[in-house]
Amino acid sequence: MLKRRNLESQFNIWSISSFIIIMFVLIPNANILLNIFEPANENWNHIKEYLLQDYIINSTILVLFTGIFSILIGLIPAWLITQYEFPFRNFFKWALILPLAIPPYIGAYTYNGLLNYTGVIQTSLRNYLGINVNPTYFDIMNIKGAIFIYTIFLFPYVFIITRSFLAKQSASLVEASRTLGRSSFETFRYVVLPISRTAIVAGTSLVVLEVLNDYGVVKYFGITTFSTAIFKTWFGMGDLNSAVRLSALLMVFVSGFLLIEKFSRGAKRFSYSTTKIRPLSRIKLSGVKAFLVSTFCSLIFAIGFLIPTLQLLHWSWLSYAKILNIDFFIFSFNSIFVALFASILIIIISIIVANTVRISDSIFSKIYSKVAILGYSIPGAVIAVGILLFFLGLDRLIYSGRLVLTSTILMLIFAYIIRFLAIGYNSVESGFDKVGKSFFEASRTLGVGITKTFFKVDLPMIKPAVISGFLLVLIEVLKELPLTLILRPFNFDTLATKAFEYASDEMIHEAAISSIIIILICGLAIYGIHKLSARKGSKNVN
Repeated sequence: MLKRRNLESQFNIWSISSFIIIMFVLIPNANILLNIFEPANENWNHIKEYLLQDYIINSTILVLFTGIFSILIGLIPAWLITQYEFPFRNFFKWALILPLAIPPYIGAYTYNGLLNYTGVIQTSLRNYLGINVNPTYFDIMNIKGAIFIYTIFLFPYVFIITRSFLAKQSASLVEASRTLGRSSFETFRYVVLPISRTAIVAGTSLVVLEVLNDYGVVKYFGITTFSTAIFKTWFGMGDLNSAVRLSALLMVFVSGFLLIEKFSRGAKRFSYSTTKIRPLSRIKLSGVKAFLVSTFCSLIFAIGFLIPTLQLLHWSWLSYAKILNIDFFIFSFNSIFVALFASILIIIISIIVANTVRISDSIFSKIYSKVAILGYSIPGAVIAVGILLFFLGLDRLIYSGRLVLTSTILMLIFAYIIRFLAIGYNSVESGFDKVGKSFFEASRTLGVGITKTFFKVDLPMIKPAVISGFLLVLIEVLKELPLTLILRPFNFDTLATKAFEYASDEMIHEAAISSIIIILICGLAIYGIHKLSARKGSKNVN
């Protein structure tokens, strides 16, 4: 009986479906590695000799400094909100996540519009204060400006993960430090930083992967990186061979970073010697200290969300009469439909794979869990190259070379699934981890099948995790630019591509309404995730 049940857990509709899914995830990326062995052409020799060094240097500078500044801006408010009680703390606890609702490319053209010669800042200085400032002081269309944009709109990754980690730490660690006479700064340096190392590295890794994936900011600012090089080689030169080679190098670049990230955690591990863990008790601030902390958090919130959003609302008011037409509603519908459809598919696939990994102890299930999160570590431009090669191969095989599948929205949806499966999978997996296997095993002992057990027992318990995963995927698909630009069908626009096209054509006012809709939907989704998390943690001390 036990042997039969073990066999059933290894070979069932869940495991078979998971195997098919994992194969589809692997094949496009394997295509890149296989095609790299094709003979190099003259374009590649030129790129390798004159341009490749700039791609590597610029990408490294962006990754390095964005990572450092994101740690500083994300870690400090995370600690302040966890450790202290001050005015508007509960607001900042979720409001400092809102910069994630603004895609960096939208933030880039918004801040350029704010700071350029005709922007509100320089105009106000000239007209109201009579101050003429050298315009170069406000020029952000360079690598320093790109670092600022990435930092201010991506630091919430560090903030979220670190704050969540610190909120669950035992108060005894901090109290012991205080008892030994350590100041607040010394406690932060010698206690908080070491125990938070893993969380900080995890958040920074997400920031770095987003920087390497981005195309909009570096293209708009005229910075040459791997992403812009892949686009230029593919669309500008029509050279897929060289684009594949650049994609393979970028994969090596990302893999190298991930290895460094893994080893940087070191061998140090922190664990508790007791099961009696008390959450941190917050210290109430008053007077000047409370004012300074609230002001600091307010400044980050204003720069990362409030100021760009208000500017976009102003531009939307100036341009709505020109923009709101039938074409606008068509590409708005395209964007929302694709995001919803892709998000639903990703969550369904995530549930299938995560449930297979949970109920099976085979080596394959461990491989599935690693492959499922592979896509998020691969930049969108690289995935796009792999997807195109895959669909071109399918068209050659099925339709004798006619571009049938390659020119459809199916290719774009497939790319979204590979790119964002990790987000849905991690959310669903965390839900399964929290409910454990005891209820599942009890149901199976009563003779209920795996599928019926899932729908009757497991799904109701992991519902919050499923909803959170769906909202997270929805946010990412709405914001995604490189995949959509490359793989969208002819004459198929979304809010993201239209906003980017308007901004690239110096029609910044016209880009505002599309941007505001993206921000509004993503902001509401972030608030929904916050409420779900607050409901799940209502029994805990915040």
